[in-house]
Amino acid sequence: MILWKIFLAFFIPGILGYGGGPASIPLVENEVVKRYGWLTVNEFSEVLAMGNALPGPIATKMAGYIGFQEAGVAGATVGIFATVAPSLILMIALLSILYKYKDSPKVKRMTMYIRPTIAVLLGLIAFRFFLSSYEGGGVWNTAFLVIVSFLLLERWKVHPAFVIAGALGYGALFMA
Repeated sequence: MILWKIFLAFFIPGILGYGGGPASIPLVENEVVKRYGWLTVNEFSEVLAMGNALPGPIATKMAGYIGFQEAGVAGATVGIFATVAPSLILMIALLSILYKYKDSPKVKRMTMYIRPTIAVLLGLIAFRFFLSSYEGGGVWNTAFLVIVSFLLLERWKVHPAFVIAGALGYGALFMA
């Protein structure tokens, strides 16, 4: 039964998450944190941070990790398959239609309408992560990490993986 739940937890966001990994992250969070309770918001944000630090698609790395955590190798396999299955099925079934209408103004307009929705969903998840960070780490640690991360990313153009590793190191040293 757990393998079926893992499959559903990643297959449904894969179907509904039009736009790739960033669009499906809030949907995966809803399934994993709220629906099944496998992770807390803090744990999910850590998994997301690690997924962002590693190369490759975020959603598949998260599915593999969470699936492995819940049901071992079989869970990881099911989670990864469930993440890629919607795209695989649609690409096989609709490849000719997609190729025929890829330059259609209606398809481009539909994509433009969906982008703000994805931005709002990602903004909401970032706000929830900020609130949980503020509650867990306090105002000074949160402010320090936000300001230093912003400067490192935007001013000095440090790679995000190094910023995430630095924030994890700071948390391990000063917030444990």
